[in-house]
Amino acid sequence: MDDLTAHLKELEEKLFDPSVRASREMLTTLLSHDFREIGSSGRLYTFDMIVPALLAERRTGTSRGEHFETQRLAEHIALVTYRAIYTDVDGSERRTLRSSIWRLEEDGHWRMLFHQGTVIG
Repeated sequence: MDDLTAHLKELEEKLFDPSVRASREMLTTLLSHDFREIGSSGRLYTFDMIVPALLAERRTGTSRGEHFETQRLAEHIALVTYRAIYTDVDGSERRTLRSSIWRLEEDGHWRMLFHQGTVIG
């Protein structure tokens, strides 16, 4: 695994952490102000919509990712794809294919610019 793949995998996994999802400061270090997400519901979320939603979220289960791959799309843009597994307290699982576009911003930090998750069987 190269350095960029390892770094972006670490940033993606931070977004699984309930303490990160509950911190406006952490979310603004990980998400670009230009952020957009297409949720599994098909709904489009912007930065100003997703941050309050994540801060209010009350998840009971845990998430993990596997099979991370990174492709450079340009010098400062990268695509990350992986599978995510959310396990609820009752043991039930929800599996999704995930894709995120990350951008190296002017302050030297990689931030997520776009994200989409698709539920799989």
